[in-house]
Amino acid sequence: MKARVLIIEDVPEMSELIDLYLRREGIDTSSVQSAEDGLSKLSASPYDLIVLDINLPGMDGFEFLQNIRRQFNLPIIIVSARDTEEDIIAGLSMGADEFVTKPFSPKVLAARVRAHLRRFFQALPADRRVVRFGPYVLDVDGYLLMRDTGRIQLSAREFEVLAFLGMHAGKALSPEQIYREVWKQEYGDLTAVGVYIQRLRRKIELDPQHPVYIETVHGAGYRFNTEDAPAKGGAE
Repeated sequence: MKARVLIIEDVPEMSELIDLYLRREGIDTSSVQSAEDGLSKLSASPYDLIVLDINLPGMDGFEFLQNIRRQFNLPIIIVSARDTEEDIIAGLSMGADEFVTKPFSPKVLAARVRAHLRRFFQALPADRRVVRFGPYVLDVDGYLLMRDTGRIQLSAREFEVLAFLGMHAGKALSPEQIYREVWKQEYGDLTAVGVYIQRLRRKIELDPQHPVYIETVHGAGYRFNTEDAPAKGGAE
């Protein structure tokens, strides 16, 4: 799977230039001209890195950074004509991984994107809580789910449910247990657990109707399997 980069740049010529050089590196790209469209793209599809301009119509790049860092932990490279020390410090403080000023070498930018992607997907430290299953790596501490060289985009609640299941792999967990630990409430609408289980199955299972990783244990709840093998017993 190729890495996927989202370019948020309101100058078409600049966006096309970045797109051209990243595609030469074998990277898939998507381009939008506003932060609002960038947020919509991220909610609909997984991306592994963002190239972000600051001067955007509507929501500017700084506000976008603040919004995105509440949900996602992926590399963000700012590319901007704003080059004051204050702008650079603000961008890095709000969560950008790098600040590149215009004009720039598109070749160098492409190399920097590659370097960030490589670090993002390199082997994780031994002391990190990591669950490996099939082609996936669930980095509990890094708050991300990866497959090959691509990231699987999850909402905060989807990630919390998957992380709880993954950290208790092999154990049958009741909806009550999952709700209590993830929602942090003793009582509530337990159907929410089933809704999120179905969402996760659609994202990680080859056939969501016959799940391998998130198995239904009739009368008991759900069991997370790390082995890439057909689910047994009471699986749906």
